[in-house]
Amino acid sequence: MAEQTTSLSTSLPGPHPASRPGPAPTGGPDGTTGPAGPAATSDGPGTPGAPDGPGPTKADAAVVRDALGVGVAVGLSGFAFGVTSAGAGLTLLQTCALSLLVFTGASQFALVGALAAGGNPYTAAAGAFFLGVRNAFYGLRLSQLLALPRALRPLAAHWVIDESTAVTLAQPTRRAARLGFTVTGASLYALWNLTTLAGALGAEKLGDTDAWGLDAAGPAVFLALLAPMLTSTTERITAALAVVLALGLLPVLPAGVPVLLAGLSAPAVLFLKGRAGRGPADATTTSPGADR
Repeated sequence: MAEQTTSLSTSLPGPHPASRPGPAPTGGPDGTTGPAGPAATSDGPGTPGAPDGPGPTKADAAVVRDALGVGVAVGLSGFAFGVTSAGAGLTLLQTCALSLLVFTGASQFALVGALAAGGNPYTAAAGAFFLGVRNAFYGLRLSQLLALPRALRPLAAHWVIDESTAVTLAQPTRRAARLGFTVTGASLYALWNLTTLAGALGAEKLGDTDAWGLDAAGPAVFLALLAPMLTSTTERITAALAVVLALGLLPVLPAGVPVLLAGLSAPAVLFLKGRAGRGPADATTTSPGADR
C-alpha cells in the first residue's frame, strides 16, 4: 500500500511535495528546527508603540529640535496678541487670563478682534468657541497615539492645538510622539504667555496700535498655519467660499456673526459634493429599462 501511494503521488501533475516552497528550516538554540527569520512583532514603523529606530539619542535630539523650532516661531506671535488685546480695551489681567486659560491663538484673536470691532461679547465668544472646537477632534486622534495615563490627560488636553498636533502626528513612534507633543506644548505655552504679557505691557508705549497694523498680525498668523493644510480641491473650495461669505456679510451684520455664518461653507460644500458623487449612480438606477 505504501508503494502504491508513493507511485500515485509521483504520477500526479504538479511539483513533488518535497519540492514545494516553504520556510527554510533553521536550527534553534536547542537543536530543534523552525521557520527561518526573527519572530514577527506586533508593532512596526509608523504605529503607536513601534521601536524607536536607530539611536534613540539622535532621534530624540531631532524631535526636540523640530518641536522647539515650532514652539519658538509661533510663541513669539503672542506679543501681537497682547498688543491687540490691550488695544481692544481688555485689561492686563483679562489679556493674560485668555492666554493662560484658553491657549488657542485663533480663538483668542477672533475674540478680541470681534470686541475691538464693537461686536456683542456673546457673539464674539461664540465665534471663538466654534474655532476652538477643532481641538476636540485633534484630541480624539492624539489620545490613541499618545496613550497617556488618565491622570495626565486633563493636563495634556490643554496643550492640544494646531502646532502640537502637527508635530506629534509627524513622528514615527509613540516615544517620539510623546516627546514632540511635550516639548512643543511646553515651549509654546511658556513663550506664548510671556510674549502676551510683554505685548500687553508694551501696548501703552506703542500708542495707537491701529497705526502699527498689529491688528492684522493675528489673521496673518492664522492664515500662515491654515494655508499648508489646504491640500485638496474640496478644502480649497470650502476656504474660498468661507472667505466670500465672511467678507460679503461683514458690512451688513454685527461683528462676529459673519465668521459664524462662514462656517456653513463646510457642510454646504460637502453636501454638494455628495450629490455630485451620487449623480451617476442615481442616473444608472433610473435609466429606461433599469427596472426590467
